[in-house]
Amino acid sequence: MYENIKATAAWLRERMPSRPTTAIILGTGLGRLAEEIEITLAIDYKDIPHFPVSTVEGHSGRLLLGKLGDKEILAMQGRFHFYEGYSMKEVTFPVRVMYELGIKTLFVSNAAGGMNPSFKIGDLMVITDHINFFPEHPLHGKNFPTGPRFPDMHEAYDKELIAMADAIAAEKGVPLQHGVYVGTQGPTFETPAEYRMYRILGGDTVGMSTVPEVIVARHCGIRVFGISVVTDLGGFDVPVEVSHEDVQKAADAVQPVMADIMREMINRN
Repeated sequence: MYENIKATAAWLRERMPSRPTTAIILGTGLGRLAEEIEITLAIDYKDIPHFPVSTVEGHSGRLLLGKLGDKEILAMQGRFHFYEGYSMKEVTFPVRVMYELGIKTLFVSNAAGGMNPSFKIGDLMVITDHINFFPEHPLHGKNFPTGPRFPDMHEAYDKELIAMADAIAAEKGVPLQHGVYVGTQGPTFETPAEYRMYRILGGDTVGMSTVPEVIVARHCGIRVFGISVVTDLGGFDVPVEVSHEDVQKAADAVQPVMADIMREMINRN
């Protein structure tokens, strides 16, 4: 696997006209942030050696290089999920490649269900911590030489980047929630009882991504900022049915606000 990672990075390096140190992973309904990028290179995942291919509706499946504002970035337009049948090594393969390409800071976004009673659909929640409910750990197996066997996770989400997001949001008059993201394997949405359980355990939002990517990024020493768009609510008195289409619609509605904050953060980083 490590040899494949290095080979993929070398293949991309030959084609990249610049060497960005910032990357962003655009999740469900959030891939449209790519429209903000002045693209200099776009490669379909299927054309990248050893890369998995996204199978989820709403995930475009392209690796983008270009400028967001004044900053050169690398962006994944669509990500990979454990529920698609990939191993955790495959899910986090792109993050390993990012490290080999010199990425120092990673911005991750996702659509998530909210179970904090103070949240509403369309809220943006800065991820301050996470709870890992995936049945397979992304660092399981032989340790990669990019980090220690037992990496510390006391600050998985960078406090300086969180403070920056808060300052930018305040300048723009945008309210931001803060909280803990619960990562689960999916692909079913949560039952009302599961929502209540995750809330009791300390979760504020729940989704099917992000946590494996963040763990591997931190193992590599990459700084991380994460943000969730609250696209549905659960665990309250009245159960609400949710569909993937509902999630995409809610994420699309708040896209301009999130793009504004992300763009400014990346430019200031």
